[in-house]
Amino acid sequence: MTTRAEHIATLRPRYQRDLASGTERFFDPRRETCPWCESSRLRERLRTTDLLQHKPGTFVIDRCLTCGHHFQNPRLNEQGLEFYYRDCYDGLGRESAERLLGSSRSKQRHLVAAESMRPFVDPERWLDVGTGYGYFPEAARQVFPKTAFHGLDQGEGVTFAETEGRIDQALRGMFTDMAPSLAGRYDVVSMHHYLEHTPDPRAELRAVHTALTPGGLLQIEVPDPESVYSRALGRWWLPWFQPQHLNMMPCRNLRQALDDAGFTVMEVERAVAHRPVDLAAAVGLLLSHVLPRDDAPWHPRPPSATARRVRKLLWTSGLPAVMAAYALDRAFDPVARRTSFSNAYRLLARRN
Repeated sequence: MTTRAEHIATLRPRYQRDLASGTERFFDPRRETCPWCESSRLRERLRTTDLLQHKPGTFVIDRCLTCGHHFQNPRLNEQGLEFYYRDCYDGLGRESAERLLGSSRSKQRHLVAAESMRPFVDPERWLDVGTGYGYFPEAARQVFPKTAFHGLDQGEGVTFAETEGRIDQALRGMFTDMAPSLAGRYDVVSMHHYLEHTPDPRAELRAVHTALTPGGLLQIEVPDPESVYSRALGRWWLPWFQPQHLNMMPCRNLRQALDDAGFTVMEVERAVAHRPVDLAAAVGLLLSHVLPRDDAPWHPRPPSATARRVRKLLWTSGLPAVMAAYALDRAFDPVARRTSFSNAYRLLARRN
């Protein structure tokens, strides 16, 4: 059986070829206007590196001073998206992604999100866009056992989700491309922490309008770039999630976009969408940033034995700080959920 180190060694030549000419080719030209409202009043909100996988590159989030939209600028192009997503949710990163996405706490959040839909609909067919490994449909089936759940994603996880029985049908590809073939098929579409990953969120909303039956429901959950935590923690705020989050919309912008796309917003929830991990994640990201690098194929060579020992020692020594920060997250959770500290919001909208 191939070890992780051997797997990394087989991947390293391709990554080193990809990086031989630098990372500039992974980006589109920098925009001078906001992609949401076309205003030229832009201000840099933060500049950061990849704090999650530690792949090479520098990423900038700009804020529009006119409408408040936040966006990656310059934005990753198709090559860049492929490079930075590679081995994050599948391949080398599959095990850690499944462990995180399939945790008991994540499953409980999914169950609460599905339960919130019970007063509004008894759907025949439900499409979960950006389903990953299908953990949300798996939880939602407990609330709606007679519903057929379909999952759509670009990664291999959606196929695995169908094989494992978490969804009834896997759809692999880009939602905006596939929407015409899905016209009017679904009573509910859900997008949980998906929209911020997309190059054109408004095109995604139009695709939802196509896929839904008249009167069908859309449930969206996204991070809130206006959270107090986003300012207090700066680049260490986990929901910036660079380089994967391309667009981050204040709630008022997304509400207007839904109205423009032919939806009526029925509910806005912040308390239930908040995830109490901001402080712990910030400490964890900082600790990971200062530690000697772990082995990965995008690094030119494996770390030395000494570097491995130092990393293990420092990580073990830093864990109490992460746990202490998490205890603060939990203690402050009741306040954060009901104030502008809330790090996400959830919208429920009906197709007109």
